Amino acid sequence: MHPYFAKRAAYSALDLVSRQEEEIPRGQNYNTGDIAYVAVSACMVLIMVPGLGFLYSGLARRKSALSMIWATLMAGCVALFQWYFWGYSLTFSSTATNGYIGNLDSFGLKNVLWGSVEDTIPELLFATYQGMFCMVTLAIIMGGAAERGRLFPAMVFTFIWATLVYCPLACWAWGPEGWAGSWGVLDYAGGGPVEIGSGVGGLGYAIALGRRKDKLLLNYRPHNVSLVTLGTILLWFGWLGFNGGSALGANLRAIYAIFNSNLTAVFGAMTWCLLDFRLERKWSTVAVCSGIISGLVAATPASGVIPLWASVILGVVAGVVCNFSTKIKYLIHVDDSMDTFAEHGVAGIIGLLFNALFGADYVISLDGTEHDGGWLNHNYKQLYKQFAYICACCGYTLFMTVLIGYAVNYIPGCRLRTSEDGELRGIDDDQIGEFAYDYVEVRRDYLAWSPPTANVITGSTPDNTPTTPPEPVVVLEKSA
Repeated sequence: MHPYFAKRAAYSALDLVSRQEEEIPRGQNYNTGDIAYVAVSACMVLIMVPGLGFLYSGLARRKSALSMIWATLMAGCVALFQWYFWGYSLTFSSTATNGYIGNLDSFGLKNVLWGSVEDTIPELLFATYQGMFCMVTLAIIMGGAAERGRLFPAMVFTFIWATLVYCPLACWAWGPEGWAGSWGVLDYAGGGPVEIGSGVGGLGYAIALGRRKDKLLLNYRPHNVSLVTLGTILLWFGWLGFNGGSALGANLRAIYAIFNSNLTAVFGAMTWCLLDFRLERKWSTVAVCSGIISGLVAATPASGVIPLWASVILGVVAGVVCNFSTKIKYLIHVDDSMDTFAEHGVAGIIGLLFNALFGADYVISLDGTEHDGGWLNHNYKQLYKQFAYICACCGYTLFMTVLIGYAVNYIPGCRLRTSEDGELRGIDDDQIGEFAYDYVEVRRDYLAWSPPTANVITGSTPDNTPTTPPEPVVVLEKSA
């Protein structure tokens, strides 16, 4: 080619590139490593939803085992629909004018495609990742409906709760104008929206539902500890994406959060297991799972804030306090059978308080974030900020959850609780018509409490048999 034409071609190419750069929408200067990391983290968080289903299924009795899997999976589905519909906009709308809740500027994820978060990841990926948080939160709350809640009303409750409770809580902590984040509250990965929201929300849902029938708690215990263990393993794996991905990039703070999460989990497991061993002289698998979960929950707000050595203390404290907190339900007479409050609400509170006591500016700055830290940096006012945030989250969540529960209960066809007969037969039979196991065991449980006492094989009633069931013995529940 003649040199003249070669130069013209080069100039034309440069001009084309220049014009294309001008036409590229904002936010396209992405970091592909950060995109890959956050995308994988979002997928890891999604695994937590079936993990919760297996956990709750194993902790429940066999006649309601399948219903717990259904409830957690469908609650996650409804929550993600709500997040797409208007949840993301109510939480992260960039044009919000108050610190309580956003507006509908991004309704249906409108105006999200070309946006970016800190110019490193697409806003659509950020919305996807945060949507997983909403799914997990609602799945956790379903533990409050164990063995007595109707499924369709629970999904109505899920949509309303995600709108009126989760979105405001998340907006407070992470929204562009959120009052808690603007005030300097330290909540790394969701101690308020996710852990207090789900823990106190599960407690409020259990209050709205009422207690299970005491006579049905004969020799109650987790029916399948293997499922409990499987669910815990899936949760642990997903939690590393939950906490690690909250750095929103493949950076040192993300790695720090992952290591902190593991440290807190293992020390929580060892502590809980030792506490249970002192009572029964048995090394309980459920205790190990409970300790792991309480440690991971406590690490959620703190893993990207406190030093590694403080995570060891956090794991021990969370294991002790959450273990004893499982007795609160007996003191207040609330049937929180899956211990959502003890393991999520209480552990989330502990993690938030640790941010005030052990928050370190050098940990927070690992991804470029600037903050004065906590007491380690002589920032003593951080404690009352954390405490005020905790009180606001707990009070708002409990009040709104009970209010929503009672309101849904009055909607025609949306009575939250099943009938006594349905509770007796089990939610699997009453609500689903499918069973996790052979129906013989469910039938045996049912006939044992159905006077006159019938033959469990033939269903016939022998002559001169007593028509009243034996006096039940209610034992303390084990849960994770």
